[in-house]
Amino acid sequence: MTEPLAAPHVLEYPYHRSVGPVIGRFLAALRDRRIVGVRAVDGRVLVPPIEYDPNTSESLSEIVPLADTGVVTSWTWITKPRPQHPLDRPFAFALIRIDGADTAMLHAVDAGGEGAMSTGMRVRARWRAETEGAITDIVCFEPEVS
Repeated sequence: MTEPLAAPHVLEYPYHRSVGPVIGRFLAALRDRRIVGVRAVDGRVLVPPIEYDPNTSESLSEIVPLADTGVVTSWTWITKPRPQHPLDRPFAFALIRIDGADTAMLHAVDAGGEGAMSTGMRVRARWRAETEGAITDIVCFEPEVS
């Protein structure tokens, strides 16, 4: 019997995306432990910032500095985190409207327990010790202590 012909091949799509000036400013701000948004044509502040207005398609470029605090607008509890999740213990994925923004961004909240989570709760970013300019520079959000 003859061996079958084999031609090993790895299919991959290596590429690097240019982040551009708007997303680049957002990532640079994260590296500096700051959060920024972008002002839309109608005056709303969008975070994370986007390059084009979702209603008019016009280019956006007015960067708006924001707080690293916000309000939980919606959430779901993760009882058994998976290896790719941001925390290795139970936590919430939440939509967080950053103070000064008109939209919410998705991130993890380390509340300590499901009973501590609530819509409307105030949270603050917990920053990574060594930042690099990525969304993971925010480890998670945690309940804000008054």
